[in-house]
Amino acid sequence: MVNKQVKLRFSRTIVINNMRLKIYGYSGLLKLFNNLIRTKLYFKKCRLIRFPIEIRGKQFINFGIGLTTGVGCRIEAYPFIKESTIIQFGNNVEINDYVHIAAIESIKIGNNVLIASKVFITDITHGTYSGRETHDSPNTIPKFRTLKSKPVEIHDNVWIGENVSILPGVIIGYGAIIGANSVVTKSIPPQTIAVGNPAKIIKYYNEKTLKWEGL
Repeated sequence: MVNKQVKLRFSRTIVINNMRLKIYGYSGLLKLFNNLIRTKLYFKKCRLIRFPIEIRGKQFINFGIGLTTGVGCRIEAYPFIKESTIIQFGNNVEINDYVHIAAIESIKIGNNVLIASKVFITDITHGTYSGRETHDSPNTIPKFRTLKSKPVEIHDNVWIGENVSILPGVIIGYGAIIGANSVVTKSIPPQTIAVGNPAKIIKYYNEKTLKWEGL
C-alpha cells in the first residue's frame, strides 16, 4: 500500500513537471526556480514573488501567507498617519503582473483574493474636490496638495479583473467580481458582479437558485 502511494505521488510529480515544462520552457523554469529561491530568502511566508518587484515601506506591510505575485508589481505603504501595518494581505492572495497598491492609512485584502494584471488600488487622493469642504485650487501644484485618505477593504473570495482601479473609501464584499476596465468609486455588496466606469452592479448570486441573475 505504501509503495503504491509513493508511486502515485511520483507519477503525479512527473506529470506536473512535464506540464510546467510545456508552459514555461527551460528558460522559464530556470527563471521560476530563481524566483522561488529569492522568495524564500526575502519573503519567507509567500508562495511565489516574481521579480522585479518594488516594495516601499516593507515594515508597514503584512504579506499574509501564500502570496503570489506577477512581475513588475509596486506595493507602497507610507506611514504618514500611523506607524503600524498599513497594507494587510490575507492568505493565498494572488496578484498578477504590474499591480500597483498604494496606501497611507489602510488597505485590507482578504483571503483567496484573485487580482488580474494592471490593477490599481489606493486609499489616497491628492487634495479635496468634493465641494463639501475646503477644496484645492487648480493653481496649486498637484503633488503639493494635501493628501486625503479613506480605508479600502477587499473581502474574501473577491475576483478583480484586468485594468481595474479601486479608489479610496471602497469596500468590496465577499465573493464579488469586478469586471475588466472598471473604475470602482463606491462600495460593492457581497456576491455581486460590477462593471463599468463608474462600476455598477449588473448581477447578483441567488442563494436559492444557486445562479448568477441579472438585476
